[in-house]
Amino acid sequence: MQVWKFGGTSVGKPERMHSIKNLITEDGNRKIVVLSALSGTTNGLLSIAESLKANNDAEATQKINDLYAHYESFIKELYATPEGYAKGKTIIDNEFSFIRSLVNIKPFSLKQEKEIVAEGELLSTQMFEAYLQEEGVKSALLPALDFMLIDADNEPVLKFTEEKLGAILSQLSDRQIFITQGFICRNPRGEVDNLKRGGSDYTASLIGGAIVAEEVQIWTDIDGMHNNDPRIVKKTFPIKELSFEEAAELAYFGAKILHPSTITPAKMKGVPVRLKNTMEPSAYGTLISTKTITDREIKAIAAKDNLTAIYIHSTRMLNAYGFLRKVFEVFEKYKTPVDMITTSEVSVSVTIDNDENIDAIMAELRQFADLEEVDKDQTIVCIVGNFSADKEGIAIKVLEAMKNIPIRMICYGASEHNISLLIHGKYKNEALNALNERCFLYEDAMKDIFSAQ
Repeated sequence: MQVWKFGGTSVGKPERMHSIKNLITEDGNRKIVVLSALSGTTNGLLSIAESLKANNDAEATQKINDLYAHYESFIKELYATPEGYAKGKTIIDNEFSFIRSLVNIKPFSLKQEKEIVAEGELLSTQMFEAYLQEEGVKSALLPALDFMLIDADNEPVLKFTEEKLGAILSQLSDRQIFITQGFICRNPRGEVDNLKRGGSDYTASLIGGAIVAEEVQIWTDIDGMHNNDPRIVKKTFPIKELSFEEAAELAYFGAKILHPSTITPAKMKGVPVRLKNTMEPSAYGTLISTKTITDREIKAIAAKDNLTAIYIHSTRMLNAYGFLRKVFEVFEKYKTPVDMITTSEVSVSVTIDNDENIDAIMAELRQFADLEEVDKDQTIVCIVGNFSADKEGIAIKVLEAMKNIPIRMICYGASEHNISLLIHGKYKNEALNALNERCFLYEDAMKDIFSAQ
């Protein structure tokens, strides 16, 4: 069995849902299909929640009415029969009735906010499953709230998913297609919760790992993971194959097509992940697996924005031990992950992407260290590939490309798959284009010249 996930743009219009039906049924194989909310819905629901938190009930009600009108228009095009439309109308009426009921709950808490945001996935999956029923597909709806659970640290409980989902599937052996919600889950208190933004990818990977699927396919609106950011760099290309380690680095450091957490459950169970394009389903896409493909030393470049750099200097003599431990205990205390770190004998520089507790962190660090002023608006440019210790010339390519751009930090050697450079965000576009030119276009041009000789 395979697990296929479709994002918001892939289900954002009735005709796209029609296309997805054809995609998931054409080969006749059993699949679990994970759906996101319709494009724009999650933002719309969050906007409603903001109005309710501000006690602006009239504004919230108007936003609810506008969103309902969108869904009413949507189902008129989605279903072909009066019976199908009637089912769709019942679905949206029921879900919007619940949304409207939240207007009367005071105060409007985080619990209600999570409940209202979950409605996007509850709507899309019920509407799509009703459409499959109209089309005669042997399908079933699998409520994610019955088998997706996070613990007190907001980490998914994979064993729970394995047991619950396995039991559900064993009772539905006559069905071909299973539809379920991405993103949403329950927390240890049994309340509706979620896997954070982008979590539908994570859901697909967790399900794939739980059932040890043949493959997890993430369907989006571009043809796989590109070697660079196509929004900034013109001459990019899809990467055919990546190892789990390479894909994880790219996802964490800014490749938008893939949620950073997606790779882990699939990697744990050895389940390949393929990135596919709903607009061009015949394209190969990008296959992520345990294999390390060495057709290129440098595979791709990604960038992570809005970072803060902190420069910490020990106030003690050289060779003092325990300094790094004390530094990282401060970040652990405030649950603030460090993205990048460089060290010398008496100093350490780190970057963080969450500065919510920056003042408290700085205050504690100053108890045993000297600090420079922090640098905000920083960007990590991540160069990913196969950089084993015996490779030569890779760092030269990277640094030659960056010769006109000030670099604040360099991290090379901690991983065989990653060279990271910290620059000010204003140089990001220039850096990505320069690296693309030196590491891909120039290299390919040289290959063409030598192959012609």
